[in-house]
Amino acid sequence: MNARAEVKSTLFTLPIVCGGIIVGLAMGMRGSLGLFVTPMAAAHGWSREGFAFALALQNLLWGLAQPLSGALSDRFGAARVVAGGVALYALGLLWMAVTTTTAGFTLSGGVCLGLALSGCAFSTVYGAVARVVPVQQRGAALGLTGAIGGLGQFLMIPVVGTLIVRHGWVDALIFGAVSFLVALALAPALRVGAARAAHTSDADDAPGMAAVLHDAFSQRAYWLLTLGFFTCGFQLAFVSIHLPAYLIDRGFGARDGMTALALIMLANAFGIYACGKLGDLYRPRNVLTLLYLVRSAIFLGFLLLPLSRSSLYVFSVLIGLTWLGTVPLTNGVLLRLHGARYLSTLFGFVFVGHQLGSFLGAWVGGYVYDVTGSYTPVRRCGACSASPR
Repeated sequence: MNARAEVKSTLFTLPIVCGGIIVGLAMGMRGSLGLFVTPMAAAHGWSREGFAFALALQNLLWGLAQPLSGALSDRFGAARVVAGGVALYALGLLWMAVTTTTAGFTLSGGVCLGLALSGCAFSTVYGAVARVVPVQQRGAALGLTGAIGGLGQFLMIPVVGTLIVRHGWVDALIFGAVSFLVALALAPALRVGAARAAHTSDADDAPGMAAVLHDAFSQRAYWLLTLGFFTCGFQLAFVSIHLPAYLIDRGFGARDGMTALALIMLANAFGIYACGKLGDLYRPRNVLTLLYLVRSAIFLGFLLLPLSRSSLYVFSVLIGLTWLGTVPLTNGVLLRLHGARYLSTLFGFVFVGHQLGSFLGAWVGGYVYDVTGSYTPVRRCGACSASPR
């Protein structure tokens, strides 16, 4: 390989690796928030609904702010937007560690983290990566970014869980904040995504953002993507936030919830790469439809089978294989329909649907538990949710 080829390989690889690490931190810390439900609620005397509402608001604001963050990323480059999101994430975690009221927790864990996630999670990072790889390799590149992020999520959950057990939840939140401050050094790598957009075949003579959005909003496929993402958000938020507390209610230990979430994230690292690769080999829409159907069947099986450690861990692995595979596939559908130029913006609007579902999955889970003393009605709802395609 000559020097020029090595430079090009580095330019292609650096955004993928750094972007994947940032996504792993952002999603890993978010995925571990369910581990804080029991100790924080007990320490402050909060109800589960109050805790769940803050995290539901986080999901909602993440979705509502995502189109703006995506548009800023498409216009000015991903590096600045990601850096702002990472810094805000650190601030929100530090605030969570010192607040003693549900209002303070709502502002820190809900508002701060929700806005932060819109700047440093999927939309901005995936948009940057998609602009530096050839068209025929985009699915694999997005899947690899997600796989690196998935490994980060897998590592974050046991680390955070261990810190909670050994040092307390305050130190665990401070650890998360410091991790994000360190991650600020990775954000400049995503400048490559904006600077090298000319490497994509659809970068030249692209229509303006207004025209692309008008075209997308007039298409049935775009609204079906949004509706499918709604069910995805509901299922994922309910599991990630309420599964540890649900298991404790059923007589399991805190370690079982941590292990289940870790298995989900580990399996997700493989599943998200496989889904991205399949999106290159087959029509992403068809693979996405099959993924939603398989996930609904997994939820139904978990609902019908007796709960044991074996069934829990099998469920965790299987649901993990389908966990975030929807993200590269949804991006793959958008890329085929509209190209990469405004991918962050287009995905941002679709992501609003995902986060509306996440809001309901997080908040309704806590509300139903406080009213009925059980998560069973929400489990049934999640199992029956299927893709509308």
